[in-house]
Amino acid sequence: MRRLVAVALFPALLAALAGGALAQAPIESELTLITPVSKFIHDAALKAFAEYAKEKWNVTVKTNAIPAGTPVAYGRIVEWKGKPDADIFWGGESALFEKLAEQKLLQKVEISKEVWDSIPASIGKPKPIPLKDKDGYWIGTALEPYGLVYHPVKIKRLGIAEPKDWEDLLNPKLRGEVAQCAPTRSSSSNATYEVMLSMHGEDKGWQWLKKLADNTGHFTARSRDVPTVVAKGEYAAGFAVPSYMAFEEKLAGFDIKFVAPKNAFVTPEPMAILAGSRSPRAARAFVEFLLSERGQKVFMERGLFPITPKYKVQGAPGSTAELAVQFTGGVRSYFDGEIANIYDEGVAARRSEALKTRFRSDIESVWKKPN
Repeated sequence: MRRLVAVALFPALLAALAGGALAQAPIESELTLITPVSKFIHDAALKAFAEYAKEKWNVTVKTNAIPAGTPVAYGRIVEWKGKPDADIFWGGESALFEKLAEQKLLQKVEISKEVWDSIPASIGKPKPIPLKDKDGYWIGTALEPYGLVYHPVKIKRLGIAEPKDWEDLLNPKLRGEVAQCAPTRSSSSNATYEVMLSMHGEDKGWQWLKKLADNTGHFTARSRDVPTVVAKGEYAAGFAVPSYMAFEEKLAGFDIKFVAPKNAFVTPEPMAILAGSRSPRAARAFVEFLLSERGQKVFMERGLFPITPKYKVQGAPGSTAELAVQFTGGVRSYFDGEIANIYDEGVAARRSEALKTRFRSDIESVWKKPN
């Protein structure tokens, strides 16, 4: 009788052990991002992580990315109501991450203390740019300036100097020659609109932005398209362009230049794990991987800058890392010098909807492409 009971219980014991083994799996076998970060970056990051997961845990991770502009991604996460189709939200303005945390749509990152502490709390003066959330709901992954791009040949044909500062885009000879993306569609545009309002004040700031609209020949569907149309020579200059997006065009062989004027916003490309994520362990492993030297090198070879002071963009002569340094004016680390920043996170969060509303009424509804 005892033997029969033991035989009967054996399958149940095996099932329990198997269940325990599955519960103790180091990470899940699938990971999905929702992100405005371009395919150029997120594909490389996911590929490198999948290789790392296979080496470290012998887990084959199926990776996916849902591309979406920051405002669109934010809207989808809100609509998911804690039952998301993605595990991670990556990229854009940290103000939106704060709003998601307030709605309890993010879970704490909970990576190792060593990795968390390796990232400074902020960078920049007089307004410090937060590099991680004080309550632990998001963390920066890489530093990236939002600046200007231009087509050197086309600029020369127009008979003007190569643009170096924001004011250069208001040159009358650039009428119809500027490309930008609406702040309703792009976090880089929204943040740079905020910079203009902070530099000039609300009234003069909107006057400046209207003058920029007068010179604008094209509002692109997404921010990624701004450097593309400039690189192809369709327009002479682009406004509010993330450095790596411009660098991608440079690597593709196009004649395009990038400059980050004074007070250009530097984003930490925030990352957060969504509440209700189906793969929280894989998500945390992905965050930690990106903040390791191996993960940071993925960024540094694509025109982004390290998020920690201990790493610098460095590569062999002729490497993409060294080309990135040259392309961005010799910068190897944003921790090597003073970063001028006037973008205020609190003001930006409070003014976000009002800015978009005023853009629609004062610029979008009246804008006509210059002849």
